[in-house]
Amino acid sequence: MDELPIGRRVAYWRGRRKMSQQVFADRLGKSKSWVDKVERGVRRLDKFSVLYEIADILQVDVQLLLGKDPERRTDALNCIDQIEVQEIRAALERYDSMSAYFDAAPYPPPLADMRKAVNHAWLTYQYGRYGMLTRALPKLLRDAQAADAGYRGDQACEAAHLLGQVYQIASSVLRKLGECDLAWLAADRSMAVAQRADDQLLAGVATTRVCNALVAMGRARPALELNVTIANRLAPGGSNDASPDRLSVYGMLLLQGAMAAARIGDSATVDDLLNGAHEAATLLGSDQNHYWTSFGPTNLELHRAAAAVELGDGGRAVEIHQRLPEPAFNALLPERRAHHLLDIARGFAQIGDVANAGEMLLRGDRLAPSEIRCRPIAHEVMSDVLRRTRGAPPPPIAELAEHMGVGV
Repeated sequence: MDELPIGRRVAYWRGRRKMSQQVFADRLGKSKSWVDKVERGVRRLDKFSVLYEIADILQVDVQLLLGKDPERRTDALNCIDQIEVQEIRAALERYDSMSAYFDAAPYPPPLADMRKAVNHAWLTYQYGRYGMLTRALPKLLRDAQAADAGYRGDQACEAAHLLGQVYQIASSVLRKLGECDLAWLAADRSMAVAQRADDQLLAGVATTRVCNALVAMGRARPALELNVTIANRLAPGGSNDASPDRLSVYGMLLLQGAMAAARIGDSATVDDLLNGAHEAATLLGSDQNHYWTSFGPTNLELHRAAAAVELGDGGRAVEIHQRLPEPAFNALLPERRAHHLLDIARGFAQIGDVANAGEMLLRGDRLAPSEIRCRPIAHEVMSDVLRRTRGAPPPPIAELAEHMGVGV
């Protein structure tokens, strides 16, 4: 990348953000021809003001566009730090278990320490502290890989289980930050490790991470098929028990299948899968967090609203939100609540109520700032709010937009 002309670097990051030349040009206020000439090196980029605007739209450090090492950010909310992303990528590219097959493995970290670190990472994710998590992930990945490579016998399964969880955490946060290819890689690794851990439920949760990444990459149909296939394998009944763990994983597979179906506009399948998830949630009886799924009746309603947004029915999503029991909603962890408020902001925007869309973004920011300030989809909603607001936006919205680095 350092050796590429600046136009090629712009084209590279535009491609990473899954942005066409036309969309990029529209956001930049330029013509598609202008973008094409820049990327081919026909037109020079010699104005720093334009470079900084490009960097803002592509959500990268301007130093990356100049072929230099980016400065490490210190603000925990600026969580899309390319240094951290590259370190996570390097950790995912390690193959300690294969090296250990040929050589003596290094002394692995104690499993008790790994359990604590993995639990802390899950809570960091579920509290929406993505900046803190991306900084911790490279070392956690290396330690979990070393443990997986170093333990034998009875401890090998636990080490594999922990590594599978770390891959899932990495996949989840990378998808939030728009790094879909890395999210898919981490999720795929999680599925492979779950088989070695001999845990079908861990494999089931890993399936939801793979499918989330596939949906984010525009591959909703295979995501739907995979979710439904694995859900059918894990469904309670027959030789499968109806334990809270199984109900939670099974329910989440159905919910993620519903989201994939909504992405392709298949409302009948959405309803079928949500009905199945409703039955699982009813059997479970309450909102719980087995296998870190946060599955339960309230999370079911959050997904029902999110599916409505994906289907373009913002009014229905708002109705679902307005009838949520407030105590049950407030009992959910911050990531779930802020994610839902972002979905409802999209719903309000769909029905033209940009004032309430902005209010939902503000509420989400108060709960889990990284969920609003770090996610590309939140930036799109804020841009829409600013563009459609008559006159100057209210001061709280303007301040949040400034923190997000979003302009009209």
